[in-house]
Amino acid sequence: MSYEQSLYKIVEPVKKTTISRLNKKRLWKYGYNKEHDIVVISKTGRIGQVVEIQGLQIGLPAKPQDVYMHDNKWQKIEYPKELSKLKNIFDWRNYPEESKDQWYDFIDEEFKRRDQGFWFMNDSEPTYITGSHYMYLQWSKIDVGAPDFREANRLFFIFWEACKADKRCYGMCYLKNRRSGFSFMSSAEAVNQATISSDSRYGILSKSGADAKKMFTDKVVPISINYPFFFKPIQDGMDRPKSELAYRVPASKFTRKKITANEKQEELVGLDTTIDWKNTGDNSYDGEKLNLLVHDESGKWERPDNILNNWRVTKTCLRLGSRIIGKCMMGSTSNALDKGGDNFKKLYNDSDVTKRNRNGQTRSGLYSLFIPMEWNYEGFIDEFGRPVFDTPTRECYGPDGELIDIGVIDHWQNEADGLKGDQDALNEFYRQFPRTEEHAFRDETKNSIFNLVKIYEQIDYNEGNRSAGVLNIGNFQWINGVKDTNVMFYPDPAGRFKISWFPSINLQNSVIVKNGIKYPGNEHIGAFGCDSYDISGTVDGRGSKGSLHGLTKFSMEDAPPNHFFLEYIARPQTAEMFFEDVLMALVFYGMPLLAENNKPRLLYYLRRRGYRGFSMNRPDKIWNKLSVAEKEIGGIPNSSEDIKQAHAAAIEMYIQKHVGLIDDMQYGDMYFNETLNDWSKFDINKRTKFDAAISSGLAIMACNKNLYRPHPEKQRAALNINISKYNNDGKFSTLIK
Repeated sequence: MSYEQSLYKIVEPVKKTTISRLNKKRLWKYGYNKEHDIVVISKTGRIGQVVEIQGLQIGLPAKPQDVYMHDNKWQKIEYPKELSKLKNIFDWRNYPEESKDQWYDFIDEEFKRRDQGFWFMNDSEPTYITGSHYMYLQWSKIDVGAPDFREANRLFFIFWEACKADKRCYGMCYLKNRRSGFSFMSSAEAVNQATISSDSRYGILSKSGADAKKMFTDKVVPISINYPFFFKPIQDGMDRPKSELAYRVPASKFTRKKITANEKQEELVGLDTTIDWKNTGDNSYDGEKLNLLVHDESGKWERPDNILNNWRVTKTCLRLGSRIIGKCMMGSTSNALDKGGDNFKKLYNDSDVTKRNRNGQTRSGLYSLFIPMEWNYEGFIDEFGRPVFDTPTRECYGPDGELIDIGVIDHWQNEADGLKGDQDALNEFYRQFPRTEEHAFRDETKNSIFNLVKIYEQIDYNEGNRSAGVLNIGNFQWINGVKDTNVMFYPDPAGRFKISWFPSINLQNSVIVKNGIKYPGNEHIGAFGCDSYDISGTVDGRGSKGSLHGLTKFSMEDAPPNHFFLEYIARPQTAEMFFEDVLMALVFYGMPLLAENNKPRLLYYLRRRGYRGFSMNRPDKIWNKLSVAEKEIGGIPNSSEDIKQAHAAAIEMYIQKHVGLIDDMQYGDMYFNETLNDWSKFDINKRTKFDAAISSGLAIMACNKNLYRPHPEKQRAALNINISKYNNDGKFSTLIK
């Protein structure tokens, strides 16, 4: 099966007629278009395709009539030798006047490409790159000389341009793989922006001060030095500074007009712009105004340094009041969670463009971007800069002329298979070269109370497409909308339920009515566990999600034993919608529910609707020992230490027996990765953060309730038996009174 990419897609949020009408009058403005909910990165007033990258819809410039053609792929444009001899604007002023005319068009064109971007033919396809990407490819010197064109970097720079254009955005949070080129690309962008800005400040942070300094001296400074004279302001101080690159007097924001004006040196206005670096710390750049902050290796800040605290501080450097005046370019692989990775993960998750506040901003203000490793893995990029996902069926060569005879997916899998005996080594490989966000944030096995080896074995099995087609997504509904009748499942890609097994028709909607109370008819087949919530909304709009899990047990029915068949992790608009979702699932499967009774609204809801018989009583107490509330609604408390320990032990037991590689060399059939990931991070002292772990553990306890049944010692009352005693002296016995 061939690889299907999901990094980007072409979308049509705007009617073609609308695009054409506005294109004619060049009315598309650079920036966020609220009417059509797209970010326009075109500076020509015209747009073409609209692409969606990680939830962000971006309007690209319209294709021009003439597209640059040279070898049908990216090639650096040759810098004329005559111009390469000129090192600064003063060399140009001394250049013979009669010789200048021949270079004006060349210089003008370079300024245009820097501003608007560049179109070129690539394997017979018109291809657009942004101005920043063009400056990186054409004029930036990196460790191997000139950068290669890569499709992954093209999408990266398009996304970055959208971040710059969107007035709601503070920048990007880029989750990357090793050797993706982020350090060089961000260094190139710092120089690109600094050399066209006046009275501005550009900053660099990394996982340590030494790393920030190295990035500055080994990447930023060489890129600046090697700029052509018409892009390079005059630099104050040393040619290769160690701490600050200062574009000061007599530097200027050069244009052709200024170049040709032949101004006197003393009349030139300096940029007064600097690029520097800071030591790593929570308060780096505190109180300063920044146009751009390059944040390298932000997923590797180890305690006591905290990337979350630092971002809260430095975010204020990028705004004046509510107006965003600067951007942050943040990128990193992730450390293990307890080595700074947990803070970066939170920052990344808080940067989801699909989750915005009423001001249209993400929780962090940044926009998250993840490019899977298969897009940007050295040795598996063809001569046109495209990733070689699948093993080629015909000859395929890289930019260096080397034959590529295996696809990156197969190569990566072979590497992963070779590490399966060492889970920590495998997890480190996943973090360095992730194909999914879950890979990028893999934790070390020693940091979990459960068997992470088995959990990750199962996750890897599920992600390997071997469970493809197993999960059905959708919602339950009462037939014809009539409550308390029968329930049907309706597939819906945006549904709240994930289901891997359905009971046969004769087992569906099995409800028994006794004395007006409804009871589950399939209690012998399985049970549900639920972590509920009582409040529909919270002040910050966050709150815990409602979670429901269904689990089978061994039975004589046609049902897979010990199988998690349902996962529901969602927070509908109202608590009542969640309660109804739970009720419909219970009715459809005809199975009981064990829920925590510290949030009792769900249990009262079931009782009020006549379904008290579906709510299990706590299995660790007999009826006479239950409290009044427990007798009324059922459920189990979460405050008891014994219950907490029993709950964790239940999950641990299930993982050991039914998750990952089983004894007979078969894998478990637990297909819900969201729950598996919740188990991997579970902290018994912070249980409220793990909705899926709570409900799934309760489902396990419900299916094994006999294990928790109390066994009181039988008290034997002393028998009062009166035995008559006789005196046997003499011929006759006499009763002794």
